[in-house]
Amino acid sequence: MTRRPKDILRRLAPVVPWILAWQVASLVVGSSILLAGPVDTALRLLALLGEKRFLATVGFSLARIALGFLLAFALAVVLALVGHRHPLVDRLLSPGVSALKSVPIVCVIVLLLMWVGSRSVSAIAVFLAVFPAVYLSCREALLHVDPKVSQMLGVFGVAPVRRLLAHTWPQVLPYLVGTSRNVCGMAWKAGVAAELIGSPMGSIGERIYNSKLLLDTAELFAWTIVVVVMSWLCERAFVAVLARTGSWSQHLSLRVGRPRSVCAQTDVRHQAGRQGQAASAGPTILLKDASVGYEGAVVASGLNLAVLPGDRVLLADRSGTGKTTLLHTVAGLQDVLAGLCRRPAHPTMAFQESRLVEEMSAVQNVLLVMGSAREEAVRVRSLLSELLPETALDVPVRRLSGGQRRRVEIVRALAAPGDAVLLDEPFSSLDAASHVQAAAFVTRHLDGRALVVASHLPDDMRLLDATSFSLKNGG
Repeated sequence: MTRRPKDILRRLAPVVPWILAWQVASLVVGSSILLAGPVDTALRLLALLGEKRFLATVGFSLARIALGFLLAFALAVVLALVGHRHPLVDRLLSPGVSALKSVPIVCVIVLLLMWVGSRSVSAIAVFLAVFPAVYLSCREALLHVDPKVSQMLGVFGVAPVRRLLAHTWPQVLPYLVGTSRNVCGMAWKAGVAAELIGSPMGSIGERIYNSKLLLDTAELFAWTIVVVVMSWLCERAFVAVLARTGSWSQHLSLRVGRPRSVCAQTDVRHQAGRQGQAASAGPTILLKDASVGYEGAVVASGLNLAVLPGDRVLLADRSGTGKTTLLHTVAGLQDVLAGLCRRPAHPTMAFQESRLVEEMSAVQNVLLVMGSAREEAVRVRSLLSELLPETALDVPVRRLSGGQRRRVEIVRALAAPGDAVLLDEPFSSLDAASHVQAAAFVTRHLDGRALVVASHLPDDMRLLDATSFSLKNGG
């Protein structure tokens, strides 16, 4: 026996005792009017399947239930995304969503019958039943999107549509898949209930209502089985397509959105939190009596540094002195606490911890921060091949070793367009040979940009031909 039939039998085995219990209960009751047995129900189901109008009846209900479901799903996701970006929208929607979640669907159906009539009521009822569950699930999922990867994409200036497709949607997707397994059944329950109350001609609900009037429990059970099977089929089909959209969206992300262009630097002064004017030509990075830290807690102060295009600066202080804080401030992720900080217009950065889109390959992770995949793919593969074996380029980066992942991030920082490269402990997870190779890659592809590296490895100043800057001494 093949594996598939065995699997089918394994799944059907638990159903057999329930069918036997149903048959026994039918025999005990002794009336097919009150409780038809499984045999009578099966015969009536076969008769229904042979009717000319069966497919038309199922199609009538399916079209309206599917329409209400798809509209609710799409609108809920869009509004959740908008509400996440604009909290005022979420606050305005929350009371209505809470009300829809709590109000009995039967009460809503009665009102809808008075307002729109019986033929449209099922689609609207499904919409109102599905929308709150999908909206709340998507809103919750958005709160758990990895903020560090989102922050990285912001530093690289990745277009919002690319961020959505490459990072946000794949992270939200598991929540929506789980929710869809429930709301597909909910949609059929709400739709058939609306049809049962309104009894539009040619619907499943009308046939169930007629079976009630005729006390035909065999037909009632037969149509119930049809509804259950249709609900199951719709769930399987929708979830299968929905699950695939994660990989589809990541591939699409590499073909949409424009890459950023290099423009002038900006000054940031600690003057009541006001933004400075565009800086005149001069250093790519400039610190004057600057203090950096978190939420008012100063980590390093009195910093004075000017980094011109082509300069290479190494932050070589011991751990805990503020090297990462300084890089984050220069990258625009934190405000300067005092003094002046002229930031590069478009920094590129390798962070201290890994910040990769896990389901995308090394090639895709680098292309994500660049232009069109069609235009840049050859160049990206060439750059990655300098540090990685060919076999590591097209597999999801979650399958790569720590050292390989680190090299992907170094390539990404050097390949992306920008005017300054910021590297935070870029060689910490590399062996000696890979360390030398990666440092040579950095110097070879710097292309006249300013470079600031945080590292306490002893050879980095020599390998990068860099000058040292001490945060402890302010210069």
